[in-house]
Amino acid sequence: MRITRRRFLAAAPLAGAGALLFGDRFFAVAADAPKKTIRVYSAEKKGYVMTEKVVKPDAEWRKQLTPEQFDVTRKKGTERAFTGAYWNTKEKGVYRCVCCGLDLFRSETKYDSGTGWPSYYAPIAKENIRTEEDSSFFVKRTEVLCARCDAHLGHVFDDGPKPTGLRYCMNSASLVFAKE
Repeated sequence: MRITRRRFLAAAPLAGAGALLFGDRFFAVAADAPKKTIRVYSAEKKGYVMTEKVVKPDAEWRKQLTPEQFDVTRKKGTERAFTGAYWNTKEKGVYRCVCCGLDLFRSETKYDSGTGWPSYYAPIAKENIRTEEDSSFFVKRTEVLCARCDAHLGHVFDDGPKPTGLRYCMNSASLVFAKE
């Protein structure tokens, strides 16, 4: 598989092989891999856009991410409670996937769950996340993943506030915050 590097600025639109990434962030696209296009919501565009799935080998993810971000997003790790950058953030903005830049949660849906992890009662759009059953640690839970790059974000529970009754308990290491 041949790997190419592409550079995108924060204002780059989510289209084709482009990405909504930040500053001088790089990401690799497998030139010979079949492209899968998905429909997601973009806060910048204020609507739905088509974008390609991001698929990279672990070696490329390791170059892009910190060791903690890699462990959490690519190996389904968890940061310790009350240690992440965003568990107590109160500013307005959008929380994005640290791996691919996809918009995941709005600050308006964030609330203090008392757990020590950033918690939200709804994603920015249901298309921007996907879920899988997680039976690790001898407990049945629902894992939340980024729909674009399959990064592990955290878990969703049914003990959240109205209007959804859900608690999306995320790892700060899987997110990057963009202030409004």
